[in-house]
Amino acid sequence: MAVNQQSSERAWSAPLRIAMVVPPWLSVPPPGYGGLETVVAGLVDALADRGHRVTLFGAGTEHGTAADFVSTCDDLQYERMGESLPELAHLAHVDRLVDPAGFDLIHDHTTIGPMVAGRRRVPTVATVHGNPVGEYGTVLGNTDRGVGLVAISHAQRRANPGLSWTGTVHNAMPLRDIPRKRSPGAGPVLWLARFSPDKGPDVAIAACRAAGLPLTLAGKCNEPAERRYLEQVVRPLLGDDVTPVVNGDRATALRLLLDARCLIMPIQWAEPFGMVMVEAMATGTPVVALGRGAVPELVRDGITGFVCDHPGELPAALRAAADLNPADCVAHVAENFSVERMAADYEAVYRGFLAARAPARAPLAAARAVAG
Repeated sequence: MAVNQQSSERAWSAPLRIAMVVPPWLSVPPPGYGGLETVVAGLVDALADRGHRVTLFGAGTEHGTAADFVSTCDDLQYERMGESLPELAHLAHVDRLVDPAGFDLIHDHTTIGPMVAGRRRVPTVATVHGNPVGEYGTVLGNTDRGVGLVAISHAQRRANPGLSWTGTVHNAMPLRDIPRKRSPGAGPVLWLARFSPDKGPDVAIAACRAAGLPLTLAGKCNEPAERRYLEQVVRPLLGDDVTPVVNGDRATALRLLLDARCLIMPIQWAEPFGMVMVEAMATGTPVVALGRGAVPELVRDGITGFVCDHPGELPAALRAAADLNPADCVAHVAENFSVERMAADYEAVYRGFLAARAPARAPLAAARAVAG
């Protein structure tokens, strides 16, 4: 018994062979907008640093991670983002390319992936990056129960507790290359998101005007619905106190964050995470947000920003943000949202999922551990 137990312990501490699957829209990491791809890039490198062998399955010909890269399509499918067929074709290629003898686990970050993962011969965990209700909740509710779903916040998990959740892991980002400011930003308030009513740019404009503060509206605007919303709703609200920045790259976003007095997040929906808040705090920029979705999990009210119950509280919070210490924001992110912590949490999810789902795999893993 002691020998078998020792072999089992060695088996489940052995390095894992992970197939990391991302959507076919953007490169990893992305050149600009792309929170999911930024998170995955950090996760891949941190898992590699922990000794795991990671193979990244995506589209295009380039990536910037420590993983081996397998492309399912020479061209990124950015122009077709949101369509189902490009993602389905991508996943069909992935399933043909993943050799069951070569991988212990698939980690899927696509929207449709959980629906098709049940027929895979390799165990799959899938991170749910969207709000798991409505039509998306229906899709996730029909996922094979053998597929482990990972939530990115406790708020997201509470929104649909009946799903086959196998863990909760907060998103994170690489911090080593993030510039940090030592004193509060002297620039305008910054709104940084995609142009959508869910993100509340109109609320941001009203709040900044009530506070007597200038605003920079920096947003992604590539999809038809985003362009219509910008032209029909947002532009008529602009004035000399609002500066629009459309489709800026990552360098532009960092420059704006460093200069900003604070980031405003007047979200109008239950945002399951909100990576831009972590990025803002990582630079030392506090966050002023409405307390929907995961906001209370990310922002320490009165320390790294202000969590407001309703829009009428935003103007006073915007003015008070200048009194917050940038170092507190940076320390909060380093402690709670580092890629090292995210990778350790995901590794625990992987091992627990594999142990619970397929204890019969232990002899094979033991053989690998002894041989390796």
